[in-house]
Amino acid sequence: MAVTKTVEAPVQADQVTPWYIIGGLGAVVLYAYWNTLVFMSSVWVSAQYSHGFLIPIFTGVLIAMRREPFEPVPTSVRWAGVGIVVAGIAMRLFASYHHLNTPDMLSIIPVLAGVFVIGGGWSALRWAGAPLAFLVFMVPLPTAVERGLLNPLQHVATNVSTYTMQTMGLDAWNEGNKIVIGDNFPLNVEEQCSGLRMATIFLALAVAMSMIIERPWWQKTLIIVSAIPIALLVNVIRIVITALLFMVLGQESEFAKTFFHDLAGWFMIPIALGLMYLEIQLLDHSFIDEEIAPPQTSSFDKKTTGRRPVSTQVR
Repeated sequence: MAVTKTVEAPVQADQVTPWYIIGGLGAVVLYAYWNTLVFMSSVWVSAQYSHGFLIPIFTGVLIAMRREPFEPVPTSVRWAGVGIVVAGIAMRLFASYHHLNTPDMLSIIPVLAGVFVIGGGWSALRWAGAPLAFLVFMVPLPTAVERGLLNPLQHVATNVSTYTMQTMGLDAWNEGNKIVIGDNFPLNVEEQCSGLRMATIFLALAVAMSMIIERPWWQKTLIIVSAIPIALLVNVIRIVITALLFMVLGQESEFAKTFFHDLAGWFMIPIALGLMYLEIQLLDHSFIDEEIAPPQTSSFDKKTTGRRPVSTQVR
């Protein structure tokens, strides 16, 4: 007599309700953090952090691109999500009490992570966690960190730009953060020209790209790490081109001044992306992933082993 073994179909999780939960709780979080978001947007108006308006949009796009079907969420996991939300709120209360702006702004990230755990469980956090962490790029740097980075980057931009122009055969030398070109024409490399803004923006783009492309982890890490040198290189290109324009068009050239302060910013991102594309192409042509096929059993092996296939039918 044959025994029929029935297998129950796995329970399919609801794919609509989790989005209602995430959307509803997310709206509550935005309302609770509205004053913090208004403060951040007032900083985004400055040229240094003007990319802040785009970061939430990029985060939404990354979540949409990386999303996966929801799985059933046990009650214990939902309570774990509540715990993450409470921890984020406690972080904000502590920061508010001690007047710490940066931890206050950063606390929205764990709160939103807890919302995703409540709505979709740990599986939802696996594909939404990285985009949520990407929100760190919308938070302005602490003043001490910003001041600590501006001066060194300013010196690096000045020295490398001067060396580049000297290598090109131009008469140039630097005095502090001022490059003297030709017949005593000074070009001041101000803090806005240090490359910090470009480095921040391009680092964010590199991190976003690493979440989208299908690459080994070490290649993604290399792309992220190389974002800073590429940004600094592009900033040097900007300074050198500006110096050449002033030498050709004259010290009072309005076009050179406009290029230095406005137009160059539009050209720097495409140049940086082009350099990153060349880096990816170099990785593609330098390293080849080998696929090892599983060993196959020959007819000779079957004869020598004398093994026979085992039937899975129960009688």
